[in-house]
Amino acid sequence: MLRVSRVLHPITSLGPGRRLGIWLQGCTLACKGCMSRDTWDPGAGTEVGLDHLRALWQEAVSAGADGLTVSGGEPLQQPAALTEFLASLPVEDRDVLLYTGYELDELDDAQRGVLDHVDAVITGRYVVGAPTGLIWRGSANQRLVPLTSRGEQRYGPFADVTCERAQVQVRVDDGLLWLVGVPPPGVLAKVERRLRDKGIVFEEAAWRP
Repeated sequence: MLRVSRVLHPITSLGPGRRLGIWLQGCTLACKGCMSRDTWDPGAGTEVGLDHLRALWQEAVSAGADGLTVSGGEPLQQPAALTEFLASLPVEDRDVLLYTGYELDELDDAQRGVLDHVDAVITGRYVVGAPTGLIWRGSANQRLVPLTSRGEQRYGPFADVTCERAQVQVRVDDGLLWLVGVPPPGVLAKVERRLRDKGIVFEEAAWRP
């Protein structure tokens, strides 16, 4: 079982192509300015069986998914179940990208075992005072590290790529509005103000304390 915050498909703002996105629940790193504070509480979210997650992956592949992005929360705080899940996936020519707030030299053996089944990893705490235009990253300290030959092929060319505009995707699922991606500081508050001007008020927002 994995404790999951949400699963969305297709995701186009967290890695190349059209992807299945899985956000795991629970994070003790608690980076200031995190846009996903709702994923911090390890007791929230839903316990999801690995067979069900594998079925969601197969559905996404059948619908044209190019890869899998695992984020959170902090995925590496559920290393055993995540390793079991990733090791069981028939990824074929599709890649796995994982986001972690840890640096590679902080990982224990169980956490490093997860990366044996990952093609590329984005590492490092989110630092609100170090904004960046680097694609798929929220702050300048975060690194995009290919881990396999497929990762080198698909992610190596993006290591130093910057974007003039933030890569953010808007999704509505089950009455909830999701902003998927890594927006620069201030953008979320601006979105909230503009929606309020149009009469749309958020009862809750994941990025607010």
